[in-house]
Amino acid sequence: MVDYLLLKTVHVLSSTLLFGTGLGTAFHGWMANRSGDLAARRVVNRNVVLADWLFTTPAVIVQPVTGVWLAHLAGFPLTTSWLLASILLYLLVGACWLPVVWIQIRMRRMADAVRDGEALPPCYFRLSRIWFWLGWPAFLGVIAIFWLMITKPDLW
Repeated sequence: MVDYLLLKTVHVLSSTLLFGTGLGTAFHGWMANRSGDLAARRVVNRNVVLADWLFTTPAVIVQPVTGVWLAHLAGFPLTTSWLLASILLYLLVGACWLPVVWIQIRMRRMADAVRDGEALPPCYFRLSRIWFWLGWPAFLGVIAIFWLMITKPDLW
């Protein structure tokens, strides 16, 4: 049997990786887009997409697997109010993240396709705004999940 504390450590580390990578890539993407520098946008867009594949995607997979396993080992039904709220928030965060991944890939392709000295297409800036605004419910959702996991309140 897997040691509960080892499993919990993996869960906490993957949640930290998920949150930290999301916050870090969001900051760098936002700053690169604000800079107006095409070269910075190219590099950062490539690295944001790469970071999502290397760090975010594995953490997105590890989180529900270890979370459900932990709940089972601890004897918490998945319908426990704080746990169910966490699961629903995780789905909301995922619903924001999936389009963001697609947007990041499109933005990377657009920045790579533009020649030096040329302007990015208006679609790039529209996607950048959508990317930015989708990040907020995801960010706040993860903060709420952390709070629910720590406090385990009886919500209903």
